[in-house]
Amino acid sequence: MWDDVQRAQQLLKKCAAIQRVVTQVQDLSQRFNETHELMRLARESDDQAFYEECLQSLAELKAKIDKAQLLSFFSEDADENNCFLEINSGAGGTEAQDWVAMLARMYSRWAETRGYQCEVMDESPGEEAGFRSITLKISGLHAYGWLKTENGVHRLVRISPFDANARRHTSFASVFTYPETDDSVDIVIEDKDLKIDTYRASGAGGQHINKTDSAIRITHIPTGIVVSCQVDRSQHRNRAMAFDMLRARLYELELRKKQEALDKAAAEKTDIAWGNQIRSYVLQPYQLVKDARTGVEIGNAAAVLEGNIDAFLEAALTQKVTHASSIKASDDVLDENGPVETIGLPTDSPGEFL
Repeated sequence: MWDDVQRAQQLLKKCAAIQRVVTQVQDLSQRFNETHELMRLARESDDQAFYEECLQSLAELKAKIDKAQLLSFFSEDADENNCFLEINSGAGGTEAQDWVAMLARMYSRWAETRGYQCEVMDESPGEEAGFRSITLKISGLHAYGWLKTENGVHRLVRISPFDANARRHTSFASVFTYPETDDSVDIVIEDKDLKIDTYRASGAGGQHINKTDSAIRITHIPTGIVVSCQVDRSQHRNRAMAFDMLRARLYELELRKKQEALDKAAAEKTDIAWGNQIRSYVLQPYQLVKDARTGVEIGNAAAVLEGNIDAFLEAALTQKVTHASSIKASDDVLDENGPVETIGLPTDSPGEFL
């Protein structure tokens, strides 16, 4: 520990993460014992108020267990890391570019509600409105774990504010997430594999950022990955951040190679158009946001666009983990003595359970 400070920091980080889990389990165990005692006393008592208190305690315990279960899903590599989130416009022209801006705002508001930091790393403004593409960096514990299931095409249906005839339009945008890497991840990047371009930044930033070639674009020739950064007025700092983004993209590529379900990096790239959306946001003629993978629906589309997307994230994360567990369980259903009996809550109703 004393001889290798970097390794010591990594171990302390892992230790802190484990300690959080241990503390949570201890708290849940204590709450369970207290609730169990309340249940025993409620059976012996005819006091209705005591019975209601027991139901309330059981409901609170179930909510805590549900939250703990979600956190237990963050067990993959990089789930605790910060996250880069890229949004690109697809079919729909100006409408799609405005849709990119709406999605960027949605994820930014979601990040704010969780206490995460959100920073624009790169942007390519649209011709009339919105962005052709934008890259956000969302910093906070489990940022990538929460957002890793957002990859895919997002579809918007609304009355176009850019159509003088007020007709209904359908727009598409793609979302791609990848984790930020740290020094513990060894990603080798050779100079001969890189093409580095400088250009003038676009958008707000004052005279210096718009009149000097401070923005950086790096192309990794073997993989075709392109990253760019224009967040800072300093070319050197933009270059450093662009290299961090490239390392993160290459790391995410390696993670995907380990997934049997994801064949190659190119396999995840689909047309940003009809038939490929993971979620539809309908604002006209009715309001409904529906996830095509999980079936989760929310009628308050305005709230979703304000960042209320936890229901979609939780359902997608649960589905991902459940699917992986079912595949594993199918190969190990029986032990040497026959079927394994499992015991859980017999019902979702606290009253019936009591």
